[in-house]
Amino acid sequence: MNILKATVKAIAATLACVAILCSCARGPIKGVIITGQNNHNWPVSHQALRLTLENSGLFEMDLAVSPAAGEDMSGFLVDFSQYEVVVLDYNGDSWLEPMREAFLEYVRSGGGVVVYHAADNAFSGWEEYNKIIALGGWEGRNENSGPYVYWKDGGLVKDTTPGPGGSHGAQHEYVMNSRRADHPVLKGLPEKWKHAKDELYDRMRGPGDIKDLLYTAYSPTEKGGSGREEPLVFTVDYGKGRVFHIMLGHCGETLENNPAMQCAGFQELLLRGTEWCATGKVTRKVPADFPTETEVSLRKDYQAPDVK
Repeated sequence: MNILKATVKAIAATLACVAILCSCARGPIKGVIITGQNNHNWPVSHQALRLTLENSGLFEMDLAVSPAAGEDMSGFLVDFSQYEVVVLDYNGDSWLEPMREAFLEYVRSGGGVVVYHAADNAFSGWEEYNKIIALGGWEGRNENSGPYVYWKDGGLVKDTTPGPGGSHGAQHEYVMNSRRADHPVLKGLPEKWKHAKDELYDRMRGPGDIKDLLYTAYSPTEKGGSGREEPLVFTVDYGKGRVFHIMLGHCGETLENNPAMQCAGFQELLLRGTEWCATGKVTRKVPADFPTETEVSLRKDYQAPDVK
């Protein structure tokens, strides 16, 4: 019996070692950033996204750059089958039907999607896309697009009041409030932390089918905001796919002058959310430079201090 127990323990230890070796041997997560048109500064934002993701050592990111606005889109078609995660940095001309269908099939089949900032402005008339992002703004969105969604009295409110969808006040620093501390993306992060100067999207509308609300922030009227606690980071289910929607990260004029995307909090959420979309897990530890409730923290080189 003792020999049997020893043998079982030895096999278990061997399997654990094999699992660790396989995990270490795994190559970087393969992803693609879709960009090329935006009402925001996409020539800088896509670089900041790629630097943040690849400097972590977790990701290898391709770029899919669309034709310029008004140009022929017929050749713009991404082979989604080679990617574990898609990062959307796009708000522009409609994709043609083959691109739309390929994207929807990718998500339905279990592909991961990160909706970054103004990507939730895109495609206001595309019903399935609006289900994927859950909430969007601008581009003619109104009560026909779905309710306003905001946090009040400990829960999400769906408000059918008529009016335009999407607005924000003056850029400012603001405190992020955790609403789901046990989610893998948030595990170990503080319940409150100060985000660097950024837009704070409010009065967003859409189907509003949020799976897990992760962070909200208060949009102050004195800054031109809604006076509500707005959902800014959340997940969405679509088919078998995992969607991570982050409204933070308004891009600055240059990579060097880009506080919203240089914020250590934004970068960590991007890294954790992208890994979770691709794998369903988060392996990153909480870094020493994560912001506190009173202090903003910037990574001007788009690299966490704990990267080896």
